[in-house]
Amino acid sequence: MLARIKTAALWGLDAQPVDCEVDVGPGLPGFTLVGLPDPSVREVRDRVWPALRNAGLKPPDRRVTVNLAPAGRRKEGASMDLAVALGVLAATEQIPFDRLADAAAIGELSLDGQLRAVRGTLPLAEAAWRAGASRLLCAAGGAPEAALVEGLEVHPVATLTEVVGWARGLEDLTRANAATPDPEPPAREDLADVRGQAVARRALEIAAAGGHHMLLVGPPGAGKSMLARRLPGILPPLTAEEALVVTRLHSAAGQRPPGRGLMRERPIRTPHHSLSRAGLVGGGAPPRPGELSLAHHGVLFLDEFGEYPRHLLEALREPLEAGVVWISRATGAACFPARALLVAAMNPCLCGWLGHPKRGCRCTPMDLQRYSMRVSGPMLDRLDLQIEVPALTSSELVEARESESSEAVRARVMAARATQLARGQLNAHLPHGAVVKACALDDMGRSLMTQAIDRGGMSARGVHRALRVARTIADLGGEPRVTALRLAEAIQYRAYETRRIASAQ
Repeated sequence: MLARIKTAALWGLDAQPVDCEVDVGPGLPGFTLVGLPDPSVREVRDRVWPALRNAGLKPPDRRVTVNLAPAGRRKEGASMDLAVALGVLAATEQIPFDRLADAAAIGELSLDGQLRAVRGTLPLAEAAWRAGASRLLCAAGGAPEAALVEGLEVHPVATLTEVVGWARGLEDLTRANAATPDPEPPAREDLADVRGQAVARRALEIAAAGGHHMLLVGPPGAGKSMLARRLPGILPPLTAEEALVVTRLHSAAGQRPPGRGLMRERPIRTPHHSLSRAGLVGGGAPPRPGELSLAHHGVLFLDEFGEYPRHLLEALREPLEAGVVWISRATGAACFPARALLVAAMNPCLCGWLGHPKRGCRCTPMDLQRYSMRVSGPMLDRLDLQIEVPALTSSELVEARESESSEAVRARVMAARATQLARGQLNAHLPHGAVVKACALDDMGRSLMTQAIDRGGMSARGVHRALRVARTIADLGGEPRVTALRLAEAIQYRAYETRRIASAQ
């Protein structure tokens, strides 16, 4: 007899609907699983058969064939265990099939028939709903997360016996309530704690307002990491749509316990420079997201930027431009979102003390040149704000002065972002035509830009990024036009690149 039941499987961060087809026919006892299963899926028989026996049910003693359709797409994970078990029971007429007609099943079976929640419950539930399922049988631990899908009736089940009782009409299943959002995040580290560094604070505000990537260059102890870790505190809260995307992403990546609600805090990722390329931008088989994607709609902070291997930094170039990462494998391609705000911090030289007023730099000219070349020109070109963070003076360190709080800066950032979203999108992501239209320059502005190109060696990409930054500065000031003054400030924020070009000549 043939039985069918809907389920879903993960591929990267996405989930695909799967039709679990089970045929039990004549022949020697055996089990065949088709449909490009990965090793964890191929072990399904070793979990389902003991679970059936321990639940007081009878595993079939005939030939069993299970097809996971579509057969051309690779399946991974144990999310299809419950569907296979129910398909076997329906095909052997131990439960009526009609009860499963509009249902989908997701969950991993333990050997005693208990159901375990799986990673990626939210995208799996969305895939089942897209496939036409009106109800979902889900492991109790992940049911509140699955219930976030509007229009899907989610039933939490703890054991296989409980599901069989429902299928036979002997008991009813409760309906799961959607998980409540994460509790209000604790107060972020405040900008009021930062002493001095007025230029860097201003650049941090511009980066938050326009979504601009930034580089902080300065000696040890100048406050680079302190500034970067306070950036999330001046970003606006996640919108409902962003929260759903970020929650789905972290659930599929296994970064959140099953059953949690929507995330309310923007992620900040701070990977060590010893991570691999796959760990940074994603990869592996099957493809998994990297730190860049896990920072989607949040902040990716790369401290000690000059210590990252060159090939790792070069791997960031295309994703920073496109906002997505494509991982292609022979079995298929996976697309990961990568719209993160990159903040990098590095020392000015190998010893760290170049330009320090009290400590002398011990690096040779060759050391300085080699260290500066650790970050390539194309990579540096993609960082809109390149800020030199000087060492603090004694008065800045010792004297207690009132400094503006993150809350006050955040209010300006949110107002500037509202202006940009009314225009279409954040300034950092404006396409070429929109940049020209939104950043029309007067004669003085064109003269300034000409000097930056002819004397400073600014590239075409640098020109457009400087225009975007100038537009953000004007938005923070509530100004409809980009004046020469705002453009001059934006060009100054690329002074590190200009000086590096001049020193290399």
